[in-house]
Amino acid sequence: MTDDASVADEPDTRALDDLLDDIFRGQERVTQGEIYRRAVAAELPPDLLARIDALPEGEYAVDEASDLLGGTVA
Repeated sequence: MTDDASVADEPDTRALDDLLDDIFRGQERVTQGEIYRRAVAAELPPDLLARIDALPEGEYAVDEASDLLGGTVA
């Protein structure tokens, strides 16, 4: 038996990872508001928008944002 079921149950983080890569290109820290605005403009799914909206206000490094949002960017 393979472990394909566990892979199927994991959320697809490609859209989030691509967004974070784009936002943090050339920047060390970005505000929660900027991440949210860029996510809306990129038309991310509502569940991802809700996660981003739930982040506390402040600035985040890419690894912090990725960890908090469930992405894989480091």
